[in-house]
Amino acid sequence: MGQQPNVLTPEQRRFGHTLREFRQARGMSLRELAAKSFMSHSKLQKWENGSRLPKHRAEVELVDSLLRAGGVLVDVWERISPAAPGRAPVSVSAPHVSEASVGLATAGIQRAASDHEGIFIPTRLRDGTVVFVTLDRRDLLRGGVGIGAAAAFGMGTPAAADSEVVQSLKQPPRVASAYSGTPLEYFKQARRLLIDNDNLMGPRHAIAAVREYIEHIKTLRRDTKGVDRQGLMELQTQYAEFASWLYQDLGDFDSAEFWLDRAFQWSHTVGDGDLTSYVMARKAQLAGEKRDLVDVVDLAEAAQRMARPRSRLAAVARTFESYGHALRGDPTDSERAIDDVRNALDRVSSDTTPWGVWLNEQYVDVHRAQGLEVLGKHAQAAEIFTKAIKSLPEGYHRDRGVYLARAAVAHAGAGSPEEAAAVGLQALTVAKDTGSGRIMRELVRLDRSLVPWQRQPEVSAFRENFDAALAHEA
Repeated sequence: MGQQPNVLTPEQRRFGHTLREFRQARGMSLRELAAKSFMSHSKLQKWENGSRLPKHRAEVELVDSLLRAGGVLVDVWERISPAAPGRAPVSVSAPHVSEASVGLATAGIQRAASDHEGIFIPTRLRDGTVVFVTLDRRDLLRGGVGIGAAAAFGMGTPAAADSEVVQSLKQPPRVASAYSGTPLEYFKQARRLLIDNDNLMGPRHAIAAVREYIEHIKTLRRDTKGVDRQGLMELQTQYAEFASWLYQDLGDFDSAEFWLDRAFQWSHTVGDGDLTSYVMARKAQLAGEKRDLVDVVDLAEAAQRMARPRSRLAAVARTFESYGHALRGDPTDSERAIDDVRNALDRVSSDTTPWGVWLNEQYVDVHRAQGLEVLGKHAQAAEIFTKAIKSLPEGYHRDRGVYLARAAVAHAGAGSPEEAAAVGLQALTVAKDTGSGRIMRELVRLDRSLVPWQRQPEVSAFRENFDAALAHEA
């Protein structure tokens, strides 16, 4: 008797539909995807047309990574494939979304520098879990996202998105002859303005301009020679690192990692050892943000080996190493590292490198508080965060929100729910102003940690306001 054909259910066929949407959103042909993944064209074609499901998770993870799908393909496969080993729990970093949500995510997945660039939106699922998905402004509005979520992440604020500073930077001339002398100073000034804009207003307003500037610099490099060409390449690297930071703050860690990789590659082309060391240190910082227990310390140690001995950049990397040790549950090594940095502050203050100039006592204290919170010393962490907030200079609106959110989490961990809720509401206000995914990720943790006290009026008020700032699964 012949083998029965492999008939998939409509639910199982959804994997192929989702795969096709992501591939087309990336502008990639099936043969291009096959070449990049080292898989046969026929295998991928069967996946897409729904006649076969992938058998191995590793294959799905590879394709998900190539299409920068943020874990959506892996999640869909786990939910419908008989070969999936159990059912993985939903996490913030791996969106668990309905078919409608996947459609919205794929519709906005392209990272084009436009007024409708895809953004990360915190979304409450029907089971109460909060995840982050990449959505498009237009599709969000068509999909009925709540007013609170739209306002919090810029959907309802076109005037702010089209602010004067961003608009003045979005369309520079594209030929070197349009500038007096060289275009270097123009692009440097633009970057400084964008950094100031980010400190005050958050990442969502600056990303499109930064992405567009990188393309303009690439264009200008074609017709530029010598020192000017080298300078443009260095500036292109700096913009790539800044793009990574913006995506990191937005909460889009995959895009942040992509741009850090580009910056690292380009920094070697420039031959600037300090810049390369700094980018490597930033890789350690991003790994810490992702709570990567494996890479953060190794990357920080690599950055220290690359940095000049006893330099500011070595101290910056040592700061990130301290947090990595805390993540690994090693308080002794964490405290030793942070003490080394504190003792080095006077020495490195005269370092002439332009990188890591923000390294000061307050910054070190904040990272110490992060480590203490991870290690379970919540009351001590909350006290340090509170002091850092009071001494933060004006204009650092987004950073204040990050510190507030982390302080709120620490207060909750210390068993002070009323104070945690009050501080959390302040952080939520900043999150709405700036669209910072880093703040929202901390508030997701806070929301979960306050569940035991949810009947208290202050806690209830925070949780209601936080829920109103989220999109919700249809």
